[in-house]
Amino acid sequence: MKLVIDRHIPFIQGAFDDVCRAEYLSASDINSQTIEASQCLVVRTRTKCNAELLANTGIKMIATATAGYEHIDMDFCDKNGIKTFIARGCNASSVAQYVGAAIAAWVETKRLNQSELTLGIVGYGFVGKAVELLAKATGISVLINDPPLEYNGYNHPFVSLTEIANRCNIITFHTPLTNEGVFATHHLAEESFFRQCKRSPLIINAARGGVVCEKSMITAYRIGQISGFVVDCWEAEPDICSETLNNAFISTPHIAGYSADGKANATKMCIEAVANFFGLTPTKPQVELSPKIRYKVRNEELSHILLQNYDIIYDSDMLKAAPNSFEQLRNNYRQRREIDFL
Repeated sequence: MKLVIDRHIPFIQGAFDDVCRAEYLSASDINSQTIEASQCLVVRTRTKCNAELLANTGIKMIATATAGYEHIDMDFCDKNGIKTFIARGCNASSVAQYVGAAIAAWVETKRLNQSELTLGIVGYGFVGKAVELLAKATGISVLINDPPLEYNGYNHPFVSLTEIANRCNIITFHTPLTNEGVFATHHLAEESFFRQCKRSPLIINAARGGVVCEKSMITAYRIGQISGFVVDCWEAEPDICSETLNNAFISTPHIAGYSADGKANATKMCIEAVANFFGLTPTKPQVELSPKIRYKVRNEELSHILLQNYDIIYDSDMLKAAPNSFEQLRNNYRQRREIDFL
């Protein structure tokens, strides 16, 4: 059998080379012709797995080394018997530590007392839970909003999006991007949301481009409804808005989940899923990294360590200096490790 694998997925090279034909391609080279004779795709978000790509091919399974799946037409796959695997939760800790570093940089720059801050988390999936855990460990109060979970009876003290806007000094988004239905998240934060922001909060979007309306966010910033914003996910990436880029406190090329640990988790999960589905024994089943550094710290000390461990300002400066290098910076991202806090 044949696998086509996005060549920018780390740690996967050689995993199946001895048990099947594995071809490593750039996302731009993955098309209906190059996958026609393949049974499996292992991809990232840059490969749009839809009818245009998949029709009249032999694809039986798609594994994505990402926590999101907006790039996969799930209805088409279901109707055509294509198995899908999503590496859910693979990079939750990575995104949480990105958010933690962004908040630490903001607190340091603005000379804030973080014990007096309230963080609003919109979306309480794997990432939202990880952000909550980290925020509480750094001494920041937390409010949570997740209408779908609340509607389905999930046992947690949720608050409304209006309350998040009214009460929070920092608001971070961690929802999927959906365009339809009662809980659609496209432009969840737009003009009416920003009008309700009472404490001129910092806005963080490390979810998906389009969850936050960038045009409305820029306007809110200019008139003082918000005091700043951090953008990792962009509405038109990789063609990012220069006005958003230049006004952001931190701008990064969709790498919040790109720690080495998060990437290793995603790759390992995909290798196991593909092996189980096709009954293969991987040549290289394990992805090995050195252990994380462990810290027994809390509050301001933990915030300091987060920022010391991950120089988020460096990543922002790199993108601001070369905005046309969005994809290059993303595909050739430096190794970043997570810390393990107890």
